[in-house]
Amino acid sequence: MAKTIQSKIELNVELDENRVPEKLKWSAQDGGVNNEEAKAIMLSVWDGNAKETLKIDLWTKDMPVDEMKQFFHQTLVTMSDTFLRATQDEKMTATMKDFCDYFAEKLELKK
Repeated sequence: MAKTIQSKIELNVELDENRVPEKLKWSAQDGGVNNEEAKAIMLSVWDGNAKETLKIDLWTKDMPVDEMKQFFHQTLVTMSDTFLRATQDEKMTATMKDFCDYFAEKLELKK
């Protein structure tokens, strides 16, 4: 039997009195990340039993709107890349990339 290896990713959220995130920090020792600050986190988990996505979306109250727009755009682009690696569906990936370009254009993110 092959030996299994475990890896840990940790998220820490500091909330204000209204339970609004003030600070987000994350660690992933295998990736060389130790208690690094972040302004936003999007985490999706697939529940195979229920066949649905569970998610956590958090951002700090000082996250600027222009950075949130960039964050969403870059997340969409990354999702397109991941979709291609996972499915090898080049046609749908191209469609997703087209949408990413449209999204960036409408938000005036691209120069």
